[in-house]
Amino acid sequence: MSNPTYEFTRAITRRPSASIVDGLRAEDIGTPDLDKMLSAHADYVAALKSTGAKVIELNAIEAHPDAVFVEDTTLCLPQGAIMMRPGAPSRMGEVAEMLPTIRACYDDVREIKGPGHVEGGDILVTGREILVGRSDRTDAKGVAELVEIAAEWGHQLREVFTPPGVLHFKTDCSLMDAETILSTKRLDASGCFEGYRVLHVAEGEEAAANAIRFNNLVLMASGFPRTAEMLDKAGYQVVEISNSECAKLDGGMSCLSLRL
Repeated sequence: MSNPTYEFTRAITRRPSASIVDGLRAEDIGTPDLDKMLSAHADYVAALKSTGAKVIELNAIEAHPDAVFVEDTTLCLPQGAIMMRPGAPSRMGEVAEMLPTIRACYDDVREIKGPGHVEGGDILVTGREILVGRSDRTDAKGVAELVEIAAEWGHQLREVFTPPGVLHFKTDCSLMDAETILSTKRLDASGCFEGYRVLHVAEGEEAAANAIRFNNLVLMASGFPRTAEMLDKAGYQVVEISNSECAKLDGGMSCLSLRL
């Protein structure tokens, strides 16, 4: 029997647009290079396809610079999908752009209607529960509405808190398997992963925490050799992909796909 937390048959991605240079960023560490981002994005899609999954590749949207980060628009669960309500006003229109694709994939599609906000980057689905991190992009009212919808599908949701100065909960963690979480030490210190097996990223490699387990692979950003070696020794098949340009927009491996 497959494990829906990390075994998937499909993924949804969207090509980055030329307007990516206008994407949101918490700190200006440089302007993204579109050609480099397109090359890395192609490597990312190829890695997903290498597992046998079908990848739905959506066209770029110039009107929405951050639309390449599709994860924030939707929560995909075995029972159906929930359309999010982004906390950044400039990203609200991305949800409507994603909706037709999601409706083609799911019979049951719900939505966060507001007034609260939730972004997919703050949601980690494990083998036993859904963890939702409060952050600058996900608030208490949004979490409360998500709790009600998820409960109808039999999911238990637990609210946790994203460290100060960290954009999304999954900036600092990712799922390696149903019971194992890759995390920064600062996030794990909060106690939010009690009862799980936790693997810490190496000191100074905190940005490696945003990875994804996709079927037999762990996709992680390149440039973090000690964390990659640790995961390899732990028995995971690691694929390293350049994240230099997405990182300029606070993006990582999980942000670039919806997995279903």
